[in-house]
Amino acid sequence: MALRPLKRSDSAGDQFPSSILDSLSEAVVVVDGAGLIHYANLSAEQFFGVGRARLVSHPLSEFVPEDTPLFSLLEQVLVTGGAVAENGITLSSPRIGNRFCALRVSPIVESDGLVAISLVEQSIARSIDRQMSNRSAARSVSALAAMLAHEVKNPLSGIRGAAQLLEQSASDSERELTTLICEETDRIVALVDRMEAFEDGRPIDRTSLNIHQVLNHVRRLSQNGFGKNVRFIESYDPSLPDVFGDRDQLIQVFLNLVKNACEVPGNGEREIELSTAFRHGLRLAVPGQQAKVNLPLVVSVRDNGRGVSDEIRAHLFDAFVTNKPTGTGLGLALVAKIVSDHGGAIEYDSEPGRTTFRVMLPMQVSQAIP
Repeated sequence: MALRPLKRSDSAGDQFPSSILDSLSEAVVVVDGAGLIHYANLSAEQFFGVGRARLVSHPLSEFVPEDTPLFSLLEQVLVTGGAVAENGITLSSPRIGNRFCALRVSPIVESDGLVAISLVEQSIARSIDRQMSNRSAARSVSALAAMLAHEVKNPLSGIRGAAQLLEQSASDSERELTTLICEETDRIVALVDRMEAFEDGRPIDRTSLNIHQVLNHVRRLSQNGFGKNVRFIESYDPSLPDVFGDRDQLIQVFLNLVKNACEVPGNGEREIELSTAFRHGLRLAVPGQQAKVNLPLVVSVRDNGRGVSDEIRAHLFDAFVTNKPTGTGLGLALVAKIVSDHGGAIEYDSEPGRTTFRVMLPMQVSQAIP
């Protein structure tokens, strides 16, 4: 791409009201004709995962590959002098992962050769849509669980009791059948018991929680059980505010996610990364509250397994959807319900060798952003 570099004396660092640009939720960077970054706002730091000092005076191509549509749009603006906008563009690199974005690229008036690039991550909107779907699925499972608890467990108890009576006078060959009946009824009762966790009506005991203590507890449980042969990596933001939630339920959420990550087949050494971050921009309604709350606390669980199969991607959080031979398909459905009950959202990205689940949660009420 033959672009004209800007002279260093033309630097735009002091031309922008930083306080205004830093208040924007979209990432904004200013580049010259050679793609050199001259300015980045606070949201750009969060988008690219590095500080402003690391962005400014470095080529944009260090953070976004040159074969992405962003550079085509940038060249178009430099050639025509007009602004362009594009929705639904995926920016992908090892540094930023896969980002589904809306882009706006505009020349800066009276600053020859400078271009402003605005990046809005549309996965936030997709998270809201997916969260509404998860809530609907959770309500359906809750209704089914209530019906099963009342209409199925009592007959099963009678069937098991009758089988035990028959066993007392049965022959050895017949006793195998009565034992099979008892084992299968016990299995069905256990499944119904698990589904009863979906029933609504139990209030959430929300308190101020240090999410890192929750994650450390989950890691210890995993390393002493199903994750003995897995290497855990912790990448935590030490300045993260407290989460406003139920400790036991959040342990269940992340224990299910880590267990799934441990059980996904993969090649080589198994690796799971637990990370936390603070991100602006996502607001959802909490059940029982009129006002929307911010969900800036992001907890990620990444594994290096083979990824989510294409046939279940669209229904991953639905009940009874699983690709495990012995799975019930209730684990992620329960995760979605608990996260929804907390007024949070959950999303995931998956490709072979890298799958990341992100749980977005509200912070403690007294610390909430107005």
